[in-house]
Amino acid sequence: MSFSLDHIGIAVKSLAQAKAIYEKLGLPIAAEEVVPDEKVRVVMVPVENTRIELLQATSDDSPIANFIAKRGGGLHHVCLRVPDLSAAVKRLKADGVRLVSDEIKTGAGGHRYIFIHPHSAGGVLVELVES
Repeated sequence: MSFSLDHIGIAVKSLAQAKAIYEKLGLPIAAEEVVPDEKVRVVMVPVENTRIELLQATSDDSPIANFIAKRGGGLHHVCLRVPDLSAAVKRLKADGVRLVSDEIKTGAGGHRYIFIHPHSAGGVLVELVES
């Protein structure tokens, strides 16, 4: 199974402020999108073969709001692209890897995803998305 870097997620208090540096660099900014299940507003910034995902909470009880309250803004997760998400999840579960949720969800851009808990990934939240 081949993996590639899909994006790096950054938790921000304000999308408008966070987008400014990338706009000043002349990078394209995708349209804002809301992911209701995760209670976030998202903007993707394409950079070569990957993207930077800026994440702003849409409610005080969202995972991003909780992250910012505990750690401040900054690197939230690393996302890897896999060709077969269901197979990858099955293999991880069989190996005893802890997932944030057992359910594969649909997020920004209609991508199917799941998160590997930081306890199973060296302290880093890892997202897997299907190619």
